Amino acid sequence: MAKGVALLTNFIAPYRLSLYKAMAARVENWQVFVSTPMEPNRPWPSEWGGLNVTVQKNITIRRSWQHPHGFVDTLYVHIPYDTIWVLKKYQPDVIISQELGMRTLQAALYRKLNPKSRLIIWGLYSEYTEQGRGKLRDMLRRWLLPQADAVIVNGKSGARYIQQFGVTKIFTAPYTTEMSPFLSVPLAKEPNQVYRLLYVGQLIERKGLIPFLKALACWAQEHRERSIELWLLGDGPLRTTLEQQVLPQNVLLRFVGNVQYAELPEMYAQGGILVFPTLADEWGVVVNEAMAAGLPILGSIYSQAVEELCVDGVTGWLFRPDRDSEIYSALDRAFSTKIETLEQMRTKVRESIQGLTPDWVADRLLEAIHYVSDPN
Repeated sequence: MAKGVALLTNFIAPYRLSLYKAMAARVENWQVFVSTPMEPNRPWPSEWGGLNVTVQKNITIRRSWQHPHGFVDTLYVHIPYDTIWVLKKYQPDVIISQELGMRTLQAALYRKLNPKSRLIIWGLYSEYTEQGRGKLRDMLRRWLLPQADAVIVNGKSGARYIQQFGVTKIFTAPYTTEMSPFLSVPLAKEPNQVYRLLYVGQLIERKGLIPFLKALACWAQEHRERSIELWLLGDGPLRTTLEQQVLPQNVLLRFVGNVQYAELPEMYAQGGILVFPTLADEWGVVVNEAMAAGLPILGSIYSQAVEELCVDGVTGWLFRPDRDSEIYSALDRAFSTKIETLEQMRTKVRESIQGLTPDWVADRLLEAIHYVSDPN
């Protein structure tokens, strides 16, 4: 078993902390190298919970990404240019490098210079997030992925994307978070909470809020006897546009703004159904959180979390967010579900997610580490 394992990543999000701490308890020497303490578009403070963390020397480039689904997203591309040097200093047995950019390219070069080391690429991708990435990235990935001793993906969509490059040594480690605060949220709801829609995330084009609001407005227009609430937790450049949306009088949008991660369970307790209409997401950990809190998911199948964790009509209502008719149909099915059925769904939702703990995912990562350390 490898004694020294180095994780190369962008930054540590609060929902990642419990997993990394679980790994530190399993690996004799677990070291995390981050490109930046926190990205500027994230509302979280940098918190490392006693982990061994090193901030690398890094150049960050801000660029825009035009997706075939029509949205433009802002990306922060990190180039931690001292990766080979820090790996040489630390001399890990196994390197786990997230994503397929310059940090992983340097890690692959280090692997070639140090044949006793092993490289695992953690591909945080899905088929939808990687559309329209360009030929140069495709060429780099076709060279880079075969250099790895194994590849980790989030789920089936990520595996399908990676397999097109001829990779077969694939392990699955879904997103997770500390479950107990969300599992402690009461399943019982007040009458005004049962159908309340809750969105948690950045207010950006990629999250699909504009087409969702369009379908919501159509449904509300045709069902004027129903009062609809949509609470939006988070902030971003799309907020002004969302505030200016013309909606029927029976639709109330409440902009809550950014909420500290520790306060999220309390906010989930106020909602009845999680809305996640994303146009492209490699995962979507809000789905984990909401399900642990007992909220059925009104979600886009372009989220890998929705695809992996939700069953249409059982734990939520699924749709393709680029098809207005599917959004409308999912809304109609959700709002037409009886209160008694929703109560049963909340129990099923929680039961279906409670096993996806940081400890369980850490064991999946450990399987990949064991494999590359002793592939025979």
